[in-house]
Amino acid sequence: MIRYGILSTAQVVPRFVSGVRESREGVVTAIASRKLEKAQAMAQSLEIPQAFGSYEELCQSDVVDIVYIAVYNKGHYVAAKQALLNGKHVLLEKPFAMTVDQANELFALAQERNLFLMEAQKALFLPITEKVRQVIKQGKIGRIRWLDSVTSYPNIDHIKWFRDLDAGGGVLRGAGTYPLEYLQYLLASSPEEVKGTLAFVPQQSDAQAQVTLSFPDNVLATIFLTVDLDLENKLVIYGDQGQIVIPNFWKTDQAEVHYRNGTSELLGNKQTSEFVFEIEHVNDCLKEKLIESPIVTKALTIKTVELIEKIYQNNQK
Repeated sequence: MIRYGILSTAQVVPRFVSGVRESREGVVTAIASRKLEKAQAMAQSLEIPQAFGSYEELCQSDVVDIVYIAVYNKGHYVAAKQALLNGKHVLLEKPFAMTVDQANELFALAQERNLFLMEAQKALFLPITEKVRQVIKQGKIGRIRWLDSVTSYPNIDHIKWFRDLDAGGGVLRGAGTYPLEYLQYLLASSPEEVKGTLAFVPQQSDAQAQVTLSFPDNVLATIFLTVDLDLENKLVIYGDQGQIVIPNFWKTDQAEVHYRNGTSELLGNKQTSEFVFEIEHVNDCLKEKLIESPIVTKALTIKTVELIEKIYQNNQK
């Protein structure tokens, strides 16, 4: 079995644990919080054997093979470095790091110590994602001309640090990684040009973001992110012979294909956990002794961190 230790008692943790338990070879053996009482409470509710009152203790534990890190955004780099220095493989929640320098340092450290390091990007491993890629590859909707992503989180204030830009809060860092990496993965290319506009609440982080991208072969893409509006979450891929509509693309099990001749096709199969497919991939990588995912590659992660960092820099001048 591949033994997971979890840093954080965040809202995502119960769903991640369910995904590990649905996997063939994963097991959660430990959880840590900066407050032992919080770790113990979640360990009890999720039936996790070991609880720690510090991240260092978990990273040093001999009951853990890989550390899943879901701490607040600014803490990702420090927590991942701590795990790697203690000889643990790492699955690091998005956004991977606050800066490109931090991201490069983490990958260099993982390589130096022969440890697996991957950004948690569950959307790329969903079965529906592969079905969408096949529709595109087979030319069913013709040449891709435009991709449009809308992501809305109107009830965000349960994340206490979201409004704090210095803590890594903000809608672009919080939600931008998903569409940025999903688009690059679907198109199998990096954008040639990126422009981003952020709307800041005074003395707070960005509440809305609009990003436009230009990909090879004259493919354009737009990403809109907001915590101010309650909109339908979806990604639409427009081809010259049809379109693909993917609701909640980062977790869904269905998509619709609408063809130019007026016919439609429903893609998908029911799934229990949107996390299990990513976890199965991580388990396979560890069994094969890989230190880099062939799907969520170092290059993909670094490129996305670079894009987000530049957008913030350009909007704070």
